[in-house]
Amino acid sequence: MKPAGFDYVRAERLEEALEVLGRYGSDAKVLAGGQSLIPMLNIRLVQPKMLVDISRCADLDYIRVERDQLVVGAAVTQSTLQAWPDLEKQVPLLPLVFPWISHFQIRNHGTVCGSVAHADPSAELPLCLSTLQGEVVLRSSAGRRVLKAEEFFLGMLSTAVRVGELIQEVRFPIHTGSARYAFEEVSMRHGDFAIVAVVARVDAASIRLTVGGVADRAQSRQWARLSAPDLELALNDFAWELGAQSDTQASAHYRRHLVRQLGQRVIERAQS
Repeated sequence: MKPAGFDYVRAERLEEALEVLGRYGSDAKVLAGGQSLIPMLNIRLVQPKMLVDISRCADLDYIRVERDQLVVGAAVTQSTLQAWPDLEKQVPLLPLVFPWISHFQIRNHGTVCGSVAHADPSAELPLCLSTLQGEVVLRSSAGRRVLKAEEFFLGMLSTAVRVGELIQEVRFPIHTGSARYAFEEVSMRHGDFAIVAVVARVDAASIRLTVGGVADRAQSRQWARLSAPDLELALNDFAWELGAQSDTQASAHYRRHLVRQLGQRVIERAQS
């Protein structure tokens, strides 16, 4: 199929993009890398009257450290952030995850903020943002809002972005202390969306496990350091709480099994 007809504006600055979004309201969509939006346009799942292309906005193309956060602008591609020299030092979880995000051709075009905006429950970057309890900065012609990840993600492909808003940047907390991370996922093929993806964050006092691909958004649980039997029970409870459903890729039973098994493995790896 081909998309329904639409008008197109390539914005050169953030303010230009916000002006067009404000003028067209719900009839406008933001285009950055297009790796999620273009397929949706082609199958006419969305039919905007205006596309606002922000990929050339120089004032949205930045990676910088501000106080205790790594700030990534809306025009930054996934491959650009993956290649950023200080990434492993500043946010060590992200280098573990990037090789699992689709394929390098997709990462060369897809943006970090675009993946967050799409809010697929199986996508890796929303999973990371939720694990690290990061923030999303939203801008409109009326002003700015800063939302925590848990406030931003509302459900499958659903976020707190309002009409006339776009994501200006996402903020990942800078790594401090002794926390260690581990990541693993299972998919039909490497590069496909995950059937189940899990991240463990372990420090001296606690374990935080975040699971994607099961519920309608990434879900986290945090526990004190547990003995092996207690951890097994906690993972089983978490697997059932996620409300897994069967589909063409996997049964609910298999998803619960993966939560328990992958959860155990990433926690052990982060603790080692």
